[in-house]
Amino acid sequence: MRILISRSIILATLLIISVFCASCATVPLTGRRQISLIPSETMLSMSYARYREFIDENKLSDDAAQVKRVKSIGQRIQGAVEQYMADSGLGHRLENYRWEFNLIENEQANAWCMPGGKVVVYTGILPITQDDNGLAVVMAHEIAHVVAEHGNERMSQGLIASLGGLAISAALQSKPEQTKQLWMGVYGAGADYGILMPYSRIQENEADHLGLIFMAMAGHDPNAAVAFWKRISESKEAKRIPEYLSTHPSDKTRIENIERRIPEAMRYYRQGD
Repeated sequence: MRILISRSIILATLLIISVFCASCATVPLTGRRQISLIPSETMLSMSYARYREFIDENKLSDDAAQVKRVKSIGQRIQGAVEQYMADSGLGHRLENYRWEFNLIENEQANAWCMPGGKVVVYTGILPITQDDNGLAVVMAHEIAHVVAEHGNERMSQGLIASLGGLAISAALQSKPEQTKQLWMGVYGAGADYGILMPYSRIQENEADHLGLIFMAMAGHDPNAAVAFWKRISESKEAKRIPEYLSTHPSDKTRIENIERRIPEAMRYYRQGD
């Protein structure tokens, strides 16, 4: 009897492990394995619906020059991302992306990107970005979160933690408002904190790393990332929380990590393209 029970436990454990492994994805560049419970088609469908709601409910900037900057820089980074993913044999991950770049009238120092390349920049962050290179730091960083599928990872963790492990299809039907709030919280849309939204330290480091490469490939100097994060650390939006209490790397740690990665990013730098 004990042997049968032990075998049942072993088989159940192996089944759980196989299901978990089948639900894992790999982060580009770092190769880290991550939990990914939500099908990409579902992520894209939710993204397009939530993004459209946000755009309909918020004021687009009427500053033609700044709007043009956001779209132009975004399109250059889009091209870099597509090239990087194709070169890495991961171009299929960007299938069905519908890239879009919008500037929103909002005083918060914020920016975010949803799956499918749906990017929003708030006017409140422009004084901190200062120039095209600074803006590229922000946009490449936010796009990197999506390319690394950090949103799917966080949504998957959220479904397990706050919605009792419900499948996304069941959650959408039985708890639509909670699912929507979880989604908007994951991507920072409408959040009352700025660009320092709470991704994990690992995810932030990955987005910094990938973002440096994307901006460099798009023709923007990666060294601008150091200056930008220094400005963020000195801004009123900075959250001065001890690193051990925060999901984010401290400003000092982040800047040191970025400085170490700049030589690698410079190999991708296409100045004057």
